[in-house]
Amino acid sequence: MFVQTDNLGGNTIVAYAKAADGTLSQAGVYPTGGLGGQLAGSAVDFTASQGALAYDSGNQLLYAVNAGSNTITVFAVRGAHLTRLQTISSGGTFPVSVTLHGGQLYVLNARDGGSVQGYLRVGGLLVKIPAWHRNLGFDPNPSPEFTHTPGQIAFTPDGSKLIVTTKGAGQSVEVFPVSAFGPSREPVVTPDPGNVPFAIAFDQQQHLVIAEAGPNALATFTINRDATLSLITRTTTGQAGTCWVTVTGDKVYGSNAGSGSVSGYIDNDGGLAALGNTSTDPGTVDATASPDGGFLYVQTGRNGIVDEFAIGSNGALTSIGSVTVPGGAGGEGIAAS
Repeated sequence: MFVQTDNLGGNTIVAYAKAADGTLSQAGVYPTGGLGGQLAGSAVDFTASQGALAYDSGNQLLYAVNAGSNTITVFAVRGAHLTRLQTISSGGTFPVSVTLHGGQLYVLNARDGGSVQGYLRVGGLLVKIPAWHRNLGFDPNPSPEFTHTPGQIAFTPDGSKLIVTTKGAGQSVEVFPVSAFGPSREPVVTPDPGNVPFAIAFDQQQHLVIAEAGPNALATFTINRDATLSLITRTTTGQAGTCWVTVTGDKVYGSNAGSGSVSGYIDNDGGLAALGNTSTDPGTVDATASPDGGFLYVQTGRNGIVDEFAIGSNGALTSIGSVTVPGGAGGEGIAAS
Protein backbone atom coordinates (compact mmCIF):
# COMPACT_ATOMS: atom_id res chain seq x y z
CA MET A 1 0.00 0.00 0.00
CA PHE A 2 1.29 3.44 -0.95
CA VAL A 3 0.08 6.87 0.21
CA GLN A 4 1.22 10.21 -1.17
CA THR A 5 1.55 13.11 1.27
CA ASP A 6 1.60 16.06 -1.18
CA ASN A 7 3.58 17.78 1.59
CA LEU A 8 4.43 21.37 0.68
CA GLY A 9 7.92 21.08 2.15
CA GLY A 10 8.75 17.95 0.16
CA ASN A 11 6.42 15.36 -1.34
CA THR A 12 6.85 11.78 -0.09
CA ILE A 13 5.37 8.34 -0.63
CA VAL A 14 4.71 6.39 2.56
CA ALA A 15 4.78 2.62 2.03
CA TYR A 16 2.79 0.18 4.15
CA ALA A 17 2.88 -3.58 4.51
CA LYS A 18 -0.53 -5.26 4.69
CA ALA A 19 -1.08 -8.07 7.19
CA ALA A 20 -3.37 -11.02 6.48
CA ASP A 21 -6.14 -9.33 8.49
CA GLY A 22 -5.90 -6.22 6.31
CA THR A 23 -4.25 -3.93 8.84
CA LEU A 24 -1.32 -1.76 7.73
CA SER A 25 2.12 -1.15 9.21
CA GLN A 26 4.52 1.52 7.99
CA ALA A 27 7.40 0.08 5.97
CA GLY A 28 9.21 3.16 4.61
CA VAL A 29 9.07 6.80 3.58
CA TYR A 30 10.37 7.75 0.13
CA PRO A 31 10.95 11.33 -1.09
CA THR A 32 9.73 11.95 -4.62
CA GLY A 33 12.35 14.62 -5.31
CA GLY A 34 9.55 17.16 -5.81
CA LEU A 35 7.20 19.39 -3.84
CA GLY A 36 3.56 19.12 -2.95
CA GLY A 37 1.24 21.98 -3.84
CA GLN A 38 -2.03 23.48 -2.66
CA LEU A 39 -4.88 24.96 -4.70
CA ALA A 40 -6.43 28.10 -3.24
CA GLY A 41 -9.43 27.25 -1.09
CA SER A 42 -8.59 23.58 -0.64
CA ALA A 43 -8.56 22.17 2.89
CA VAL A 44 -8.55 18.36 3.09
CA ASP A 45 -7.17 17.59 -0.40
CA PHE A 46 -4.64 20.17 -1.53
CA THR A 47 -4.79 19.07 -5.19
CA ALA A 48 -8.62 18.74 -5.24
CA SER A 49 -8.29 15.71 -7.50
CA GLN A 50 -8.34 11.94 -7.74
CA GLY A 51 -5.59 9.71 -9.12
CA ALA A 52 -2.48 11.61 -8.04
CA LEU A 53 -0.78 8.24 -7.50
CA ALA A 54 -0.98 5.35 -9.99
CA TYR A 55 0.40 1.82 -9.78
CA ASP A 56 1.36 -0.23 -12.85
CA SER A 57 1.09 -3.81 -11.59
CA GLY A 58 2.34 -5.38 -14.82
CA ASN A 59 5.63 -3.50 -14.74
CA GLN A 60 5.81 -2.87 -10.97
CA LEU A 61 6.10 0.89 -11.36
CA LEU A 62 4.55 3.65 -9.27
CA TYR A 63 3.84 7.14 -10.67
CA ALA A 64 3.41 10.22 -8.45
CA VAL A 65 2.63 13.85 -9.28
CA ASN A 66 4.56 16.68 -7.67
CA ALA A 67 2.05 19.53 -7.88
CA GLY A 68 4.35 22.15 -6.40
CA SER A 69 7.27 21.53 -8.76
CA ASN A 70 5.42 20.59 -11.98
CA THR A 71 6.97 17.14 -12.26
CA ILE A 72 6.16 13.41 -12.21
CA THR A 73 8.23 10.86 -10.32
CA VAL A 74 8.62 7.20 -11.34
CA PHE A 75 9.44 4.54 -8.74
CA ALA A 76 10.31 0.87 -9.16
CA VAL A 77 8.29 -1.26 -6.72
CA ARG A 78 9.60 -4.33 -4.94
CA GLY A 79 7.13 -5.34 -2.24
CA ALA A 80 6.91 -2.31 0.05
CA HIS A 81 10.30 -0.96 -1.10
CA LEU A 82 10.56 1.87 -3.64
CA THR A 83 13.50 2.93 -5.80
CA ARG A 84 13.24 6.32 -7.47
CA LEU A 85 14.03 6.00 -11.18
CA GLN A 86 13.11 9.36 -12.68
CA THR A 87 11.62 12.79 -12.07
CA ILE A 88 10.40 14.46 -15.28
CA SER A 89 8.50 17.62 -16.24
CA SER A 90 4.72 17.31 -16.27
CA GLY A 91 4.49 19.46 -19.40
CA GLY A 92 2.30 22.01 -17.63
CA THR A 93 1.53 23.65 -14.30
CA PHE A 94 0.34 21.90 -11.14
CA PRO A 95 -0.08 18.21 -12.10
CA VAL A 96 -2.91 16.57 -10.15
CA SER A 97 -3.76 13.21 -11.76
CA VAL A 98 -2.04 10.50 -13.79
CA THR A 99 -3.28 7.50 -15.78
CA LEU A 100 -1.66 4.72 -17.82
CA HIS A 101 -2.50 1.97 -20.27
CA GLY A 102 -0.02 -0.25 -22.07
CA GLY A 103 3.00 1.87 -22.90
CA GLN A 104 1.23 5.22 -22.72
CA LEU A 105 0.89 7.53 -19.72
CA TYR A 106 -0.93 10.86 -19.44
CA VAL A 107 -0.87 13.53 -16.76
CA LEU A 108 -3.47 16.20 -16.06
CA ASN A 109 -2.18 19.67 -15.17
CA ALA A 110 -4.68 21.85 -13.30
CA ARG A 111 -3.40 25.42 -13.51
CA ASP A 112 -2.97 27.94 -16.36
CA GLY A 113 -6.22 26.81 -17.94
CA GLY A 114 -5.48 23.11 -17.59
CA SER A 115 -3.59 20.78 -19.91
CA VAL A 116 -2.92 17.14 -20.72
CA GLN A 117 0.56 15.79 -21.49
CA GLY A 118 1.33 12.32 -22.84
CA TYR A 119 4.37 10.06 -22.50
CA LEU A 120 5.67 6.75 -23.77
CA ARG A 121 7.07 4.30 -21.26
CA VAL A 122 10.44 2.90 -22.32
CA GLY A 123 11.51 0.28 -19.80
CA GLY A 124 11.11 1.98 -16.43
CA LEU A 125 11.41 5.52 -17.79
CA LEU A 126 9.03 8.02 -19.36
CA VAL A 127 9.68 9.87 -22.62
CA LYS A 128 7.61 13.03 -23.06
CA ILE A 129 5.94 13.30 -26.48
CA PRO A 130 5.48 17.01 -27.31
CA ALA A 131 2.82 16.22 -29.94
CA TRP A 132 0.68 14.61 -27.22
CA HIS A 133 0.10 17.89 -25.38
CA ARG A 134 -3.44 19.30 -25.27
CA ASN A 135 -4.50 22.61 -23.71
CA LEU A 136 -7.93 22.48 -22.07
CA GLY A 137 -8.58 26.21 -22.36
CA PHE A 138 -10.24 26.92 -19.02
CA ASP A 139 -10.09 30.21 -17.12
CA PRO A 140 -6.46 30.58 -15.95
CA ASN A 141 -7.61 32.59 -12.91
CA PRO A 142 -10.60 30.67 -11.54
CA SER A 143 -12.29 31.46 -8.25
CA PRO A 144 -12.54 29.53 -6.07
CA GLU A 145 -9.60 27.70 -7.56
CA PHE A 146 -10.10 24.30 -5.92
CA THR A 147 -13.61 23.85 -7.35
CA HIS A 148 -12.81 25.23 -10.82
CA THR A 149 -9.77 23.23 -11.89
CA PRO A 150 -9.98 19.84 -13.65
CA GLY A 151 -10.28 16.87 -11.28
CA GLN A 152 -9.06 13.65 -12.89
CA ILE A 153 -7.74 12.00 -16.03
CA ALA A 154 -8.33 8.30 -16.64
CA PHE A 155 -8.08 5.79 -19.47
CA THR A 156 -11.12 3.72 -20.26
CA PRO A 157 -10.47 0.04 -19.42
CA ASP A 158 -9.79 -0.81 -23.08
CA GLY A 159 -7.36 2.10 -23.48
CA SER A 160 -9.29 3.63 -26.38
CA LYS A 161 -10.28 6.89 -24.69
CA LEU A 162 -9.07 9.39 -22.10
CA ILE A 163 -11.66 10.87 -19.74
CA VAL A 164 -11.15 14.29 -18.12
CA THR A 165 -13.49 15.70 -15.47
CA THR A 166 -13.69 19.47 -15.40
CA LYS A 167 -15.47 20.13 -12.06
CA GLY A 168 -16.83 23.69 -12.07
CA ALA A 169 -14.48 24.89 -14.80
CA GLY A 170 -16.41 23.33 -17.67
CA GLN A 171 -19.33 21.58 -15.96
CA SER A 172 -18.68 18.76 -18.41
CA VAL A 173 -16.87 15.52 -19.06
CA GLU A 174 -14.32 15.63 -21.89
CA VAL A 175 -13.37 12.50 -23.81
CA PHE A 176 -10.29 12.21 -26.04
CA PRO A 177 -10.23 9.18 -28.36
CA VAL A 178 -6.68 7.75 -28.24
CA SER A 179 -4.63 5.83 -30.82
CA ALA A 180 -1.01 4.73 -31.06
CA PHE A 181 -0.38 8.25 -32.38
CA GLY A 182 -1.80 9.97 -29.30
CA PRO A 183 -5.07 11.69 -28.36
CA SER A 184 -7.50 13.40 -30.71
CA ARG A 185 -6.85 17.08 -31.33
CA GLU A 186 -10.12 18.07 -29.65
CA PRO A 187 -12.21 16.28 -27.02
CA VAL A 188 -15.79 15.14 -27.36
CA VAL A 189 -17.61 17.15 -24.68
CA THR A 190 -20.67 15.93 -22.77
CA PRO A 191 -22.18 18.78 -20.72
CA ASP A 192 -22.98 18.02 -17.06
CA PRO A 193 -24.38 21.40 -15.96
CA GLY A 194 -24.64 22.06 -12.25
CA ASN A 195 -23.23 18.66 -11.28
CA VAL A 196 -19.51 19.49 -10.86
CA PRO A 197 -18.08 16.19 -12.18
CA PHE A 198 -15.08 15.51 -9.96
CA ALA A 199 -13.76 11.91 -9.87
CA ILE A 200 -14.35 8.75 -11.88
CA ALA A 201 -14.11 4.97 -11.83
CA PHE A 202 -15.34 2.11 -14.03
CA ASP A 203 -17.65 -0.73 -13.06
CA GLN A 204 -17.47 -4.36 -14.19
CA GLN A 205 -19.50 -3.58 -17.32
CA GLN A 206 -17.15 -0.68 -18.14
CA HIS A 207 -19.77 1.94 -17.34
CA LEU A 208 -18.35 5.26 -16.21
CA VAL A 209 -19.10 6.10 -12.56
CA ILE A 210 -18.72 9.78 -11.66
CA ALA A 211 -18.69 11.44 -8.24
CA GLU A 212 -20.61 14.69 -8.73
CA ALA A 213 -19.97 17.31 -6.07
CA GLY A 214 -22.87 19.57 -7.09
CA PRO A 215 -25.79 17.31 -6.07
CA ASN A 216 -23.56 15.10 -3.87
CA ALA A 217 -24.29 12.12 -6.08
CA LEU A 218 -22.84 9.15 -7.89
CA ALA A 219 -23.86 9.01 -11.54
CA THR A 220 -23.34 6.15 -13.99
CA PHE A 221 -22.95 6.60 -17.73
CA THR A 222 -22.60 4.51 -20.86
CA ILE A 223 -19.64 5.56 -23.00
CA ASN A 224 -20.88 5.55 -26.58
CA ARG A 225 -18.80 4.68 -29.63
CA ASP A 226 -18.73 8.33 -30.68
CA ALA A 227 -17.25 9.21 -27.24
CA THR A 228 -20.43 10.87 -26.00
CA LEU A 229 -21.91 9.82 -22.65
CA SER A 230 -25.45 8.67 -21.88
CA LEU A 231 -26.74 8.87 -18.31
CA ILE A 232 -27.93 5.60 -16.77
CA THR A 233 -28.76 6.79 -13.27
CA ARG A 234 -27.91 9.48 -10.73
CA THR A 235 -28.12 8.59 -7.04
CA THR A 236 -27.68 11.20 -4.31
CA THR A 237 -25.74 10.15 -1.22
CA GLY A 238 -27.48 12.47 1.25
CA GLN A 239 -23.98 13.45 2.41
CA ALA A 240 -21.78 16.53 1.90
CA GLY A 241 -18.76 16.81 -0.37
CA THR A 242 -19.25 13.66 -2.48
CA CYS A 243 -16.13 14.08 -4.61
CA TRP A 244 -14.29 10.73 -4.83
CA VAL A 245 -15.29 7.25 -5.95
CA THR A 246 -13.75 3.78 -6.06
CA VAL A 247 -15.07 0.48 -7.44
CA THR A 248 -14.18 -3.07 -6.46
CA GLY A 249 -16.12 -5.92 -8.06
CA ASP A 250 -19.81 -5.03 -7.94
CA LYS A 251 -19.32 -2.60 -5.06
CA VAL A 252 -19.05 1.19 -5.38
CA TYR A 253 -17.92 3.53 -2.62
CA GLY A 254 -18.24 7.30 -2.70
CA SER A 255 -16.15 9.46 -0.36
CA ASN A 256 -17.89 12.41 1.31
CA ALA A 257 -15.34 14.98 2.47
CA GLY A 258 -17.85 17.25 4.18
CA SER A 259 -19.56 14.48 6.14
CA GLY A 260 -16.57 12.33 7.04
CA SER A 261 -18.17 9.24 5.57
CA VAL A 262 -18.18 6.65 2.79
CA SER A 263 -21.41 5.80 0.94
CA GLY A 264 -21.63 2.20 -0.27
CA TYR A 265 -23.61 0.77 -3.21
CA ILE A 266 -24.09 -2.48 -5.06
CA ASP A 267 -23.77 -1.95 -8.81
CA ASN A 268 -26.19 -3.88 -11.03
CA ASP A 269 -25.34 -3.08 -14.66
CA GLY A 270 -25.02 0.62 -13.85
CA GLY A 271 -27.89 0.78 -11.36
CA LEU A 272 -26.86 1.57 -7.78
CA ALA A 273 -28.53 0.04 -4.71
CA ALA A 274 -27.61 1.85 -1.48
CA LEU A 275 -25.82 0.00 1.33
CA GLY A 276 -25.69 2.95 3.73
CA ASN A 277 -23.01 5.28 5.06
CA THR A 278 -19.94 4.42 7.13
CA SER A 279 -18.17 7.03 9.25
CA THR A 280 -14.49 7.83 8.71
CA ASP A 281 -12.01 10.28 10.15
CA PRO A 282 -12.62 13.90 9.03
CA GLY A 283 -12.02 14.95 5.45
CA THR A 284 -12.74 11.76 3.49
CA VAL A 285 -10.97 11.85 0.13
CA ASP A 286 -9.43 9.22 -2.18
CA ALA A 287 -9.72 5.48 -1.50
CA THR A 288 -8.48 2.18 -2.90
CA ALA A 289 -9.38 -1.47 -2.47
CA SER A 290 -6.98 -4.36 -2.02
CA PRO A 291 -6.52 -6.38 -5.24
CA ASP A 292 -8.57 -9.25 -3.81
CA GLY A 293 -11.45 -6.90 -2.99
CA GLY A 294 -11.39 -7.82 0.69
CA PHE A 295 -10.36 -4.47 2.16
CA LEU A 296 -10.97 -0.76 1.56
CA TYR A 297 -8.43 1.90 2.51
CA VAL A 298 -9.75 5.46 2.78
CA GLN A 299 -7.50 8.50 2.80
CA THR A 300 -8.78 11.25 5.11
CA GLY A 301 -7.09 14.58 4.65
CA ARG A 302 -7.98 16.62 7.70
CA ASN A 303 -5.41 14.87 9.91
CA GLY A 304 -3.64 12.69 7.34
CA ILE A 305 -5.15 9.38 8.45
CA VAL A 306 -5.89 6.26 6.38
CA ASP A 307 -8.88 4.33 7.70
CA GLU A 308 -8.92 0.56 7.16
CA PHE A 309 -12.10 -1.45 6.51
CA ALA A 310 -12.91 -5.07 5.82
CA ILE A 311 -15.42 -5.43 2.97
CA GLY A 312 -18.16 -7.97 3.67
CA SER A 313 -19.65 -10.19 0.98
CA ASN A 314 -22.70 -7.90 1.02
CA GLY A 315 -20.52 -4.80 0.66
CA ALA A 316 -20.80 -3.67 4.28
CA LEU A 317 -17.69 -2.04 5.76
CA THR A 318 -16.25 -3.03 9.14
CA SER A 319 -13.55 -0.84 10.68
CA ILE A 320 -10.32 -2.72 11.43
CA GLY A 321 -8.12 0.23 12.41
CA SER A 322 -6.29 3.22 11.00
CA VAL A 323 -2.80 4.60 10.46
CA THR A 324 -1.54 8.18 10.62
CA VAL A 325 0.50 9.14 7.57
CA PRO A 326 3.54 11.25 8.55
CA GLY A 327 3.19 14.68 6.92
CA GLY A 328 0.01 13.52 5.20
CA ALA A 329 -2.57 16.17 6.16
CA GLY A 330 -4.07 17.51 2.95
CA GLY A 331 -2.50 14.71 0.92
CA GLU A 332 -3.96 13.04 -2.17
CA GLY A 333 -3.03 9.75 -3.76
CA ILE A 334 -3.41 6.17 -2.55
CA ALA A 335 -2.68 2.93 -4.39
CA ALA A 336 -2.71 -0.76 -3.50
CA SER A 337 -0.19 -3.18 -4.97
